[in-house]
Amino acid sequence: MNAPTSLRDLPQGKLFRQGDVFVLFGELFGRGYANGLINEARAAGMTIIGLTVGRREADNSLRPLNAEELAEAEARIGGKVINVPLMAGFDLDAPAGEPTPTELLSVLTLKNWQDEKLDWAQIERCREAGVARFKNSVAEVMAQLEPLVADGSNVFFAHTMAGGIPKVKVFLAIANRIYKGRGDRFMSSRALLDSDLGKLILMNFDEVTANTFQYLIDGSAALRQRLEASGGQVRYTAYGYHGTEILIDGQYQWQTYSNYTQGGAKKRLEDHARTAWQQGVKATVFNCPEIRTNSSDIFVGVELSLFPLLKALRQEAPGEWAEAQWAACHALLQDGYSIDDLLAQIEAYNTDATMLAFRDFAAWPMDNSPALAEVMIGTSDDITSKHKERSALVTDHLSALVLEGTGPLMFGEAANPAGPVLWLNHDIIAKQLAKLHG
Repeated sequence: MNAPTSLRDLPQGKLFRQGDVFVLFGELFGRGYANGLINEARAAGMTIIGLTVGRREADNSLRPLNAEELAEAEARIGGKVINVPLMAGFDLDAPAGEPTPTELLSVLTLKNWQDEKLDWAQIERCREAGVARFKNSVAEVMAQLEPLVADGSNVFFAHTMAGGIPKVKVFLAIANRIYKGRGDRFMSSRALLDSDLGKLILMNFDEVTANTFQYLIDGSAALRQRLEASGGQVRYTAYGYHGTEILIDGQYQWQTYSNYTQGGAKKRLEDHARTAWQQGVKATVFNCPEIRTNSSDIFVGVELSLFPLLKALRQEAPGEWAEAQWAACHALLQDGYSIDDLLAQIEAYNTDATMLAFRDFAAWPMDNSPALAEVMIGTSDDITSKHKERSALVTDHLSALVLEGTGPLMFGEAANPAGPVLWLNHDIIAKQLAKLHG
């Protein structure tokens, strides 16, 4: 693939209805992308079913939710939660009596982390134990889901699992230098990826972010076959990231946050969708725009591509509502600064020679560099300083708009998806928002 396959037209498909079932494959903790799909499913009259990752005890053993936790989880999602722990990844798994990967990493310090070597045979045994545990839990979830889905019903599985960084103290210090450092505090992302710590993290990212999608598709095969035989249909969606087309120099152009450690896992997620599609399973990864979340905030600069959404709103949805978004964003800036000033700064950033060198779709995700850190982190810090409050940023407002637009797009497109991997760029987000707000 040498270019993104972009969704250009608003979806027209109508499939899901009263009595159909929506399953969130991943626990709902707060405000995020998943809420948009849940809102659409509820509006369609679907039965909402949630799952849980379970909880860890002090000794790291995994357990189901207790009565109070279960009640809170069901209140959050507004439906039944199947209380089987679906914690993904293998960083806290091991055969009985053997150390977990997290325990093996406990010897790492800022002085030795690049040189310490892991026992890869032991790591592989832990991975196998974690995968077996997860697959067994998926089988139990499907056994409990089966009687809740009537013949002829349609089911929408929304995969939301991502992440996989082991809880090891040294990583936070490393991450701060790789993703936030410049000048003397800069650290190469390649240094992490070439270390045994980095290789383990990439393996765990693959298991959490990507392979769980395949385990879901495989684990629900019997249910899918029963429903299809009785006239129903099953759809699978997942949230990807692989850069976004934004307005640069008056045209929609692909750009990305280059130093994205999870990028390889996101590409593997796409591969799982393509494989399923070839086998006749309607599984689609939607590559969504950059937004600010608690987890993305470590990647300083990832939010910069949000600003041109304001231009897209004026271009795709001109009128009173679009102007109101400009005004709301302007109100967040200190006196003496304007949205036009910020957009001019972002345009200069996106056309900077350093950034152009990283706009290589085939090479993504690329390693960072001192020059990239200087331009990206420097621009991010400067723009943030122009706000009245660090807790109320333009990118917060724009992130909420992206979240609002992606739910209807994914829900509608899943009814009759155009392919296994689709990009939701600023143009289609703006068009969807215009439809929602008239």
